[in-house]
Amino acid sequence: MTSLGKNLAVLLLFLSASPFLHSHLSSHAASSPPPATRPRIIFMNDLSSDDIFEDDYLDNDNNSSLPEVVHTMKTTKLQLHTQLCQHSPCLENQEPCKLISKRTGCLCPGFSAANELPHAPRIHMLQPISKGDNRGKIEVQWCAPSSVVSVYKVLIEGSETLEFQEVSRRGLIGFLEAGTKVCVEAVNSAGHSVPSDFSCTRYDPPEFADHKLFAGVIGGGVALLLLLIIAALILWKHQLRKKAKRDSADGLGNPSYSTEGTL
Repeated sequence: MTSLGKNLAVLLLFLSASPFLHSHLSSHAASSPPPATRPRIIFMNDLSSDDIFEDDYLDNDNNSSLPEVVHTMKTTKLQLHTQLCQHSPCLENQEPCKLISKRTGCLCPGFSAANELPHAPRIHMLQPISKGDNRGKIEVQWCAPSSVVSVYKVLIEGSETLEFQEVSRRGLIGFLEAGTKVCVEAVNSAGHSVPSDFSCTRYDPPEFADHKLFAGVIGGGVALLLLLIIAALILWKHQLRKKAKRDSADGLGNPSYSTEGTL
């Protein structure tokens, strides 16, 4: 009977203290910080490889949840090795650069559109022909612009205009006087190029090798003539001296000369 009373007293005491215990546990749970979550770290090797390594750090209390799947886009590093086409704008009758590019994969220089005025060509030189039937005539050479060209025109000061094909880079323009102005124009469907300092020049005749040779021959002849004159003078003086010595020796050996001297 006594033990039953004690048990009832303990039960009543526990029930009376349980509201305070519940409120204490609730306040402790509210004040405690939430469990820290560790960030997920994704290791990726070079973008050109196929493997992606993913390492997730998860809490021990959340082992049952599945890790989030991260989808990445595979990229490939492209290394472009560009190479310009072997195509000179100053050589004529070449294979078109487009065909060279299609065959070898090289890059052609940029060109302006066909409906735009072409850029001016660049005159390379004006030189006379030194051999053959056209000896003495002048040939003009030019370099093509970075434009679509259908024909080239050569304008000669005080003379007619000459036309040449698109693939041409030189043309025979006849005889020119020194100082004559020559211009090369590029023409397409949009019009012709605007003259510039490098598309026009004046003819400055060079010194021919024949003229230099002729001047050298004349100079050499004059020098040789002077040497001969000097040598003749030296020889003449030498002969005079020999004659004077000979005459002097003949006079001393004559007896009449010595007798006359004693008288």
